[in-house]
Amino acid sequence: MDVATFGSGCFWCAEAIFQRVNGVRRVTSGYAGGEVENPTYPQVCAGTTGHAETVQVEYDPAEISYAELLEVFWKTHDPTTPGRQGNDVGPQYRSVIFYHNEDQRELAEEYRDRLNRAGAWDSPIVTEIQPLKNFYRAEDYHQNYYNNNPNQGYCSSVIRPKVEKLRKVFPEKARS
Repeated sequence: MDVATFGSGCFWCAEAIFQRVNGVRRVTSGYAGGEVENPTYPQVCAGTTGHAETVQVEYDPAEISYAELLEVFWKTHDPTTPGRQGNDVGPQYRSVIFYHNEDQRELAEEYRDRLNRAGAWDSPIVTEIQPLKNFYRAEDYHQNYYNNNPNQGYCSSVIRPKVEKLRKVFPEKARS
């Protein structure tokens, strides 16, 4: 198994998306990139710890590559808005890739640069690409959030359309 760590706004959204990708074995919501040890959700939401809401994705590289995970990452959120995804605003919602090794860093930078050159978005990509220094598992009630709360308002209005987009854009990668 290999591990990837992504921040694409709300970790509930990212978790729901990556849980539905073939080859992904486990997705854990958490916090990365900050200076406070063992931060709590209220601390991270205050926007002062430096952490981003992230997911750690454990995957089988024999079934899905890191490059394919990057493709899902780039195409399921807006990487051009600093500190914002939809109505979620603050540094904890920034677009960020925390790489675990030099191969991941190189692939992330190459993909970002290729998308910028191609003009994939009207604005340049602002996704940060940083080494993973720490990852703190979020509180239990954040784990498996969408699956446990599919009819909750945020889940049905924000997360469900992203899951549907995954199935539409990546039918060959999405679990049924």
